[in-house]
Amino acid sequence: MADHVVPHFQNDPGVSVIEIGSREFMCVGATPPFDHPHVFLDLGNDNEIICPYCSTLYRYSAELKPGEAQPPQCVVKDKVA
Repeated sequence: MADHVVPHFQNDPGVSVIEIGSREFMCVGATPPFDHPHVFLDLGNDNEIICPYCSTLYRYSAELKPGEAQPPQCVVKDKVA
């Protein structure tokens, strides 16, 4: 895990499903201060997983690159310059 950055996703738009190109990721809920505890989720061999905090359904899509999401505004951007 330490050899790569774990992508973070959030659900500010309030969509029921977020398609992602990563099998391991963090769900933060929404943009702080409306976030929940940042939870690590691992799809393993599955293609879908539900966040236990915000109930967002994440669905793996092989058409997306690692760290990408659909809708794209669900990707948490690093605010460090």
